[in-house]
Amino acid sequence: MAQDNKKQVEQITDMEVDFTQWFTDVCTKAELIDYSSVKGMFIYRPYGYAIWENIQSYLDKKFKETGHTNVAMPMLIPESLLQKEKDHVEGFAPECAWVTLGGNEELEEKLCIRPTSETLFCDHWSRIVHSWRDLPLKYNQWCSVLRWEKTSRPFLRHREFLWQEGHTLHATAEEAIEETERMHQIYAQCCEEFLAMPVILGMKTDKEKFAGAERTYTVECMMHDGKALQNGTSHYFGDGFAKAFDIAYTDKENKQVTPFETSWGYSTRTIAGIIMTHGDNRGLVLPPRVAPIQVVVIPVAQHKEGVIKANTAVMDRLKAAGIRAQMDDSEQSPGWKFAQYEMKGVPLRLELGPKDMEKNQCVLVRRDNGEKVFVSLDGIEETVAKLLDDIHDALYAKAKAHLTERIWPAYSLEEAKAIQEEKGGFIKTMWCGSLECEMKMKEEAGMTSRCIPFAQEHLGDTCAICGKPAQKMIYWGVAY
Repeated sequence: MAQDNKKQVEQITDMEVDFTQWFTDVCTKAELIDYSSVKGMFIYRPYGYAIWENIQSYLDKKFKETGHTNVAMPMLIPESLLQKEKDHVEGFAPECAWVTLGGNEELEEKLCIRPTSETLFCDHWSRIVHSWRDLPLKYNQWCSVLRWEKTSRPFLRHREFLWQEGHTLHATAEEAIEETERMHQIYAQCCEEFLAMPVILGMKTDKEKFAGAERTYTVECMMHDGKALQNGTSHYFGDGFAKAFDIAYTDKENKQVTPFETSWGYSTRTIAGIIMTHGDNRGLVLPPRVAPIQVVVIPVAQHKEGVIKANTAVMDRLKAAGIRAQMDDSEQSPGWKFAQYEMKGVPLRLELGPKDMEKNQCVLVRRDNGEKVFVSLDGIEETVAKLLDDIHDALYAKAKAHLTERIWPAYSLEEAKAIQEEKGGFIKTMWCGSLECEMKMKEEAGMTSRCIPFAQEHLGDTCAICGKPAQKMIYWGVAY
């Protein structure tokens, strides 16, 4: 094939040179996403969408195992409905997009394109919940939402993005809190066990919690550049939404009581987290459990007799064992294929040529560290499965070390600011719990509160910002 007809593997900007450009290069050149003609809205390309499908499959199974069922709510919310919960509407008002025309006719009431669906669920529940026998209600929906972001970046900030949003209703506060914490743990498991991303678990401050929530639990991750990525949140609403929407039921004592509500969400933003946790200067590095292609089979000297047949047989064996394998027998050179699948982050490359066939062996090359090994074709399924688990564990260990090494204690605002400017990462301090100190850290050190971690440490008795008695230890950081 002529050289000008070959698709060339494009250069990716080194992350040390320009981390933002590196991230964008990986998103586009690894064929995960593309820009659309609508500002702030992106096209999920097949490879990027396949990553989301694998995350969706993992979480959907977990949700159903814990008693949740999928539903679908409308995408439009009447303004009067959105106004029912004051704190909620105030929190989302700057990001709402509105429909005011239906065909050529002006609508009697403008409709909000859903930024989230709490009000829709509450409106529905107000009509169907009557007795204690109706509870609990444990719903989830997979959908897109619209938030009119001023600036946009692939996966990190879209005006329209994909996510799941779970919504549940319970008879008691204790049940609702237990549910909130259970879903928080499922998000943490998804990050660590499926995506090889270590997390810090904790609770948001009152300033940073979800609009309308009493408590927000968060999963915080650290990226290559030391910045934080919030990767899944779970909210306990108490009975505030239920009261606003007149949701009530008759309990076992025949009394009218108000139920308690939760919501929780996880979005395609996590794909940005995968890229910025594991990627390198050759492109994407995908953890094996989420990778659309876990093993790419590359025939070597494929023009020779029997090579394609032998490679196909190996691929079929891997597929039969439940491994996501794909063969590339295109006319591109092996070198081009190697670079292309490295850029796309495929965890394992299998090479098989005439000499290997004679020895009943193949070559396996790891994407995470480049290690190359010759292995027997006998038991190749077990060998590959174990190696994929090893790659997951290695990626997690590397990311965990990076997280641990970039958490710094600070004992004053000035020290916290200096550490952030010099080293980046997460800063942990003692905190008095006041909004004034939280705002002062943001204004003077450029860091927001990330979470009040469940794993508390005693770093002293006084707040690092004001010197007053401390209530708890808190993490600060620069966030995406």
